[in-house]
Amino acid sequence: MTTTSKSPRVAPAAGARTEAAKAAAAPVIVPASTPAIVPAGTHGHARNPGVPFDSSWFDDIRVNLSAAERRIATLPGRRSVKKDAQAGWLLKAISCIDLTTLSGDDTTERVKRLCAKAITPVRQDLLDAIGFGDRQLHTGAICVYHRYVATAVEALDGSGIPVAAVSTGFPAGLIPHDLKLKEIEASVRDGASEIDIVITREHVLTGNWKALYAEMRDFREACGDAHVKAILATGELKTMRNVAKASMICMMAGADFIKTSTGKEATNATLLVSLIMLRMIRDYQERTGYKVGYKPAGGVSAAKDILNYQILMKEELGREWLEPDLFRIGASSLLADIERQLEHHVTGRYSAFHRHAIG
Repeated sequence: MTTTSKSPRVAPAAGARTEAAKAAAAPVIVPASTPAIVPAGTHGHARNPGVPFDSSWFDDIRVNLSAAERRIATLPGRRSVKKDAQAGWLLKAISCIDLTTLSGDDTTERVKRLCAKAITPVRQDLLDAIGFGDRQLHTGAICVYHRYVATAVEALDGSGIPVAAVSTGFPAGLIPHDLKLKEIEASVRDGASEIDIVITREHVLTGNWKALYAEMRDFREACGDAHVKAILATGELKTMRNVAKASMICMMAGADFIKTSTGKEATNATLLVSLIMLRMIRDYQERTGYKVGYKPAGGVSAAKDILNYQILMKEELGREWLEPDLFRIGASSLLADIERQLEHHVTGRYSAFHRHAIG
């Protein structure tokens, strides 16, 4: 089944797509000679093995909240990406999206449609008009409940797109610990190569850091070769200091990614909480030499918003963190808005959301 729109091919605006335009976008587009998606952990850096528990790594963590807020407030005003360069950044963002469906009314057919969209995220006529029609482009992963892992694996066969499963009693994480491990193992058996786990928030709120570390180590072990993204549910951790400490401990316990939210909390991903988590990633790398990925999730639905996240990633961690093995975006409706922005870039007109396929 395909979800590609049947609307007529869109011709580029006169003189709009030049070689200079291609060059403007090139710094954030993967060269045609390499795949657009590089599986996590294979982009020139070793997987984070974790380190022994050591409270001195996080006991003295402090967050200068006013300084962090000023840093974020100045971000949109200092960086403005327009026209061809913006199109390039948005195409790069697509390659980092974990295209997600986590609804109570999910069905097998919905998951199959989502997989088709992941394989062909942007209409070919738009890519041709922009000048990237000959390049491979697909999303970073498909993210589903365990029930649909096997369905997604089958639908994505041969595409190179990994399947991520939410696990450990998502979204609350309050089922028994042994059942959490069994759920991880079941998803891995069904073919999931990435597991998005949820931590027990009580460990953070009560300062039981050894319990959080032990839990995360168990999750990492149960995942085996599958990469693990630790969902902190930052909107429920009360303070930025808690967010910083939880980030560090999950990385110490072997997390491949740290992730903001389940998307089900009242407050999900924000630039402020992202800054705190990125600083912890930078600190961890400086201490250990290992790179850990980052995933904002929940509430990232507008193309203009993802540009700010990309700029923050590049400024705080460097160009390498714009690639899908170190940066993922948990989203469902974001892809449709990006495609609308790309169509506006080509035609000068915005299209209605219903003209764009699921995603």
